[in-house]
Amino acid sequence: MRYLITFSYDGSKYNGYQKQPTGSTIQGKLEDVLELISGTKVGVVASGRTDALVHALNQKAHFDLDMDISCEKLIKAFNGLLPKDIYVKDCVVVNSSFHARYSVKSKEYMYVINTGEYNPIMKDYVFQYNRRLDLGVMREALKYFCGVHDFRSFTAGSDVRDNYEREIFKADIEVYGDIVIISFLGTGFMRYMVRNMVGTLIDISEGKFLPSDLSIMFGACDRKSAGRCAPACGLYLKDVLYI
Repeated sequence: MRYLITFSYDGSKYNGYQKQPTGSTIQGKLEDVLELISGTKVGVVASGRTDALVHALNQKAHFDLDMDISCEKLIKAFNGLLPKDIYVKDCVVVNSSFHARYSVKSKEYMYVINTGEYNPIMKDYVFQYNRRLDLGVMREALKYFCGVHDFRSFTAGSDVRDNYEREIFKADIEVYGDIVIISFLGTGFMRYMVRNMVGTLIDISEGKFLPSDLSIMFGACDRKSAGRCAPACGLYLKDVLYI
């Protein structure tokens, strides 16, 4: 039987989602629990990986179990056995043809910035920029990201693939006092893509680029043409949508 879980996690103490030969990962913790539940090794397939120090509010993953267990019992078992910085919010049975990664229609990420006084308590969860941003020019620049583009200039140089084209449906900035949240909804996001877009927006706020320079960056298809990479701590996978 194939199950789909929705779960959140604090990524600040993990080497990312994807299981690795060394270091603690979210996938590793989930699979350890499933082995305890089922008595056999079970692979967990997520909607995509998140890097070290990145958080998730509604990550999705599927797995197959050859046993009769209800979703309610699975949720209870997960949350009783997982570390307290990982929490399973929902579980449903899905068709065997469903795939947590390949069935995705869109994803939403958000990036959180503190423009006020440095907050040591939130240092692992918010980018401590600690000075004002030019939100007007950043909002103007955000418009350039919307639509279908080749995002090679905003993708990690190590992320080599045949197709860098993605579509951003919506990009927005919300302000709550000193906290600025930048969000992107799109068909998919490559490694460091959101962090590089946010870093470039910050560089535009500082006057290092003009909003119109984004058109040049897209055309260059070269990571060196764009701005900085924002720190991982401010990035959250907000949601994964299948319809």
